[in-house]
Amino acid sequence: MKYRFFILLMTLLVSNVSGQEQKVNTRYQIFGSGYPVLIINGGPGMNSNGFAPLARLLSENNTTIIYDQRGTGGTEIKDSNPSDFTMDLMVEDIENLRQELGYEQWIVLGHSFGGMLAYAYAAEYPDRVKAMIQSHSGGMSLRNVSSFNIMNRLTEAENDSLVHYSALMHTTPGNPSLLKKRAYYMAKAYLYESQHENIIAERLLEVDRDLNSLIWADMRSNNFDKTAEMKNFQKSVLILHGLQDVVPIEIAERAHEILPESELVKIENCGHYGWLDRPDIYLDEVLKFLDENSEEL
Repeated sequence: MKYRFFILLMTLLVSNVSGQEQKVNTRYQIFGSGYPVLIINGGPGMNSNGFAPLARLLSENNTTIIYDQRGTGGTEIKDSNPSDFTMDLMVEDIENLRQELGYEQWIVLGHSFGGMLAYAYAAEYPDRVKAMIQSHSGGMSLRNVSSFNIMNRLTEAENDSLVHYSALMHTTPGNPSLLKKRAYYMAKAYLYESQHENIIAERLLEVDRDLNSLIWADMRSNNFDKTAEMKNFQKSVLILHGLQDVVPIEIAERAHEILPESELVKIENCGHYGWLDRPDIYLDEVLKFLDENSEEL
């Protein structure tokens, strides 16, 4: 597979809630060539490095772009405060990135929390989205979010271990050994197969939990809900969801009911990462969708 790869820094000017402009240095990577596909990683509070392998897999006939969301990885905000971390500003970061790269439209793939951010972007800028892929998405609203429970995917012994190490962290916060052990048991919940547990555990260790809390607090305070906009979203949408996912399948089914031009693919023997657990189905469906919805540049 041939692909080209760039790491670039871009300075964006966005308005924060106080009306002042705040500089955001955005790090992004580009792979391959062809019609552009923006990949929005999960989190929030996680850099995009873990999505480079997926971007490479999808770059044979498309240009794939991953980027660090504000406050993560190489995207820094100097003298930041809670008002700098909102869904509205994260949507504007995406639009500013599109403008900087010079694309009229692109296909947007959002995974997990990234799916929620993709819905927010598509609601605000529907004309800029050629088509959308919702990958194991958290959904277009906060409905059913309270039912996310990784313990549903663990054995009793694994649950006991997760609770044990989580409790110990309250007495010795920041202990790297405890953090790794907790991340290991959390990773087991996110996957159907075990061979990728160490990869996911390492990713979980990278999450900025303070930033994660700020974004979720913003979503709750603004009652995040893009259902009304998605009822009128007339672009093609591919929804992929594992039947053993920590995110309830009802979220994907509900999205399929709401989105007028959507296709839902339920993947058996699959957790939260389809390209790891079931690459045979996940990659085949995504590549087929990209082929059908990409245009000649």
